[in-house]
Amino acid sequence: MSQETHPSSSAPEPLGPMSPETPPTSGTAGPLGEPPRAGGRALLPLPGAERLAAELRALRRPGLSGLRTLRPEALIRVAVAAGLCGGSGDEAAGVEMLLKAGVRHLGGRTLSADGTRGDPLARAAAHTFGLLPDWRGVSGQERRKAAAAVYGVTSERFRKSQEQEVIAELALAVLTVARSAITGPPAPVPAGGPEEAAPSVRTPDPVPDPPTRLTGPPLPAAAVHRVTVHVASIELLRDIDILVSSENIYLEMSKTFRSTVSGSLRRAAAIRDEAGETVDDVLARELVEWMRAHGRSGLPVRPGTVVPTSPGALAQRGVRRIHHAAVASPTSDGHGYRVDPHVLAEAVSASFRLARAERDRYDPPLSSLCFPLLGAGHGLPPEKAARWLCWAVHEELSRDPSWTVHLVAQRPELAKLLTAASSAP
Repeated sequence: MSQETHPSSSAPEPLGPMSPETPPTSGTAGPLGEPPRAGGRALLPLPGAERLAAELRALRRPGLSGLRTLRPEALIRVAVAAGLCGGSGDEAAGVEMLLKAGVRHLGGRTLSADGTRGDPLARAAAHTFGLLPDWRGVSGQERRKAAAAVYGVTSERFRKSQEQEVIAELALAVLTVARSAITGPPAPVPAGGPEEAAPSVRTPDPVPDPPTRLTGPPLPAAAVHRVTVHVASIELLRDIDILVSSENIYLEMSKTFRSTVSGSLRRAAAIRDEAGETVDDVLARELVEWMRAHGRSGLPVRPGTVVPTSPGALAQRGVRRIHHAAVASPTSDGHGYRVDPHVLAEAVSASFRLARAERDRYDPPLSSLCFPLLGAGHGLPPEKAARWLCWAVHEELSRDPSWTVHLVAQRPELAKLLTAASSAP
């Protein structure tokens, strides 16, 4: 095995009437003839993220004051599912709490009370909809100006670019809040409002070690030498057929300005015009199309599922496929993700299986894959993640040593963990 070092480095849809849609049902089915229930609450089907984004775009100009006049049906249904409102008298308040909960989810609870510190996306979302104290009555123009200042761009540039991403990500965030409420009893909202809610503390379960092979033939020496560890950002690698991205089980890619594997690949694969503006968010678009085609819009896929997309602009670097591994599941409190090491190993196996199925469709045939340190950013200790990843890779190479495998980490200390784990017997 060798180790290399590399340098690290849409336009909005037309707004239609706010009428309910009928997507697949989420929640636990109730008695025959009754709607599904969660935590004792009857639930309406959760709407899709696109519908929520359309309603958020309609709310952008009036802000919170528009909740009563526009009466956004999809957002109301999500607020009901999240346990934030129950009757017609508190729908506007419930949607407001839902938006604040979505902003907290985007910011990982790092947003300061005045919006001057914390995750840029959360800050921009809070300004856009007037969710900060004393911003309820601020005009849409001033709110957009404050949100644009978060990114250091003009209001017009923000409107054409970042604002669309802020709205889309907030739509996904409020869905995550509702899903977390459905899968577990909703936490009571304190008298002072959702801002005073404290995150729950849970003792993490011990992470098991990968299986140990006590007998049997060792991995062929030729296979060991076909594993290369890189210190790099994954999108900077060249001439590797398949790059693997780590996604959540809703196949929602990370935001483009974040340095995660998912965000980096999404940014690098996007097609841009001469001015550098994104005209096709290739990876995210193809994932949405796959989810729609397979009837999973707004629903999770089975953990360990791997979905292929084209490489977009990364084709210029010799990349031919991107494999999206759904390994991260939302935590019960809705403020993060977790990765089961068995799911990590299942995703590696699924990626090899998909690569074998697609290999001969290309000329020359596919022959190489690159895996990041899956799970290390979602609660799985890096050493454990490295050991499980390398164990899974070795298992696949023992069956078919013809593949060349690349392992990549941005930080040298993580690359050392991969090197050690890959060299272990």
